Amino acid sequence: MKGLVIAGPTGVGKTDLSLRLAEKLKTEIISADSMQIYKGMDIGTAKIKPEETNGIKHYIIDIVFPDEDYSLGNFERDVNKILSEKEKNSENIIIAGGTGLYINAVTDGISELPEKDENLRKIFSEKTLEELQKELYALDPESYNEIDIKNKVRVVRALEVCILSGKKFSVLKNKNIKRNNFNFLKVLLLRDRQELYDRIDRRVDFMMQEGLLEEAEEIYGKYSSSLHKISAIGYKELFSYFDGELSLDEAVDKIKMESRRYAKRQMTWFRKEKDYCIYNLSLQSETEIFEDILEKWESHRK
Repeated sequence: MKGLVIAGPTGVGKTDLSLRLAEKLKTEIISADSMQIYKGMDIGTAKIKPEETNGIKHYIIDIVFPDEDYSLGNFERDVNKILSEKEKNSENIIIAGGTGLYINAVTDGISELPEKDENLRKIFSEKTLEELQKELYALDPESYNEIDIKNKVRVVRALEVCILSGKKFSVLKNKNIKRNNFNFLKVLLLRDRQELYDRIDRRVDFMMQEGLLEEAEEIYGKYSSSLHKISAIGYKELFSYFDGELSLDEAVDKIKMESRRYAKRQMTWFRKEKDYCIYNLSLQSETEIFEDILEKWESHRK
């Protein structure tokens, strides 16, 4: 079976192109976005609206609540269940998103890692992110330099694996087992940096106009006892505003800054991958890229 991956940094234009391709190829779409899994976090994660899907089914969106745990292993298992059904029906699939680890877990497999440990997690929850970062650096400096160390969930998981296995997470995570029969054509969308940053800034302004402040306030009130679990950009900054630590303008500026930094990390991560067909939307039109992907897809299917 064949699959198509549409990857790239936040704000680059993955959604529009993946929808066009899904319509043309008569496929459904699996979201590979680690924040769109959360119910109620719609505006800040740029989640596609039901009326924007053009009737195309999207998977792995709105599947857990913001205070629930959802790991890379959960994603890999959930997606492979979907792929198993697609294979039975001889259906191809598109995976679209910007979480590279999620994508790789499906296209290249995932290593056998220890399950989460509630006792350890309780201990970790009582520590600051800085303390956890120092512990990870001491146990596994390679992971410290590879993962998003500002993401507490990622840091906790890396630490947990190190402690439970007695081995480095950076080593174990590369011993992958692939559990599906799909062969993926992988596409990476980029833009020139300044253009991408401008798009991100405009998108944050649009999110605020769409009601991000009110959405974040609802999350803040509903999950007040577990806000430390919610690390999504766009929400944690507004939580700081609600706590009186930032003005609203400062919070919005910080959302933009963190979004740009995240996009930069995504571009760096994806550029290290060697099996992507790379397109720059600053240099080519979406239609040109669309047509070229279709040509590659036809060759890929043979």
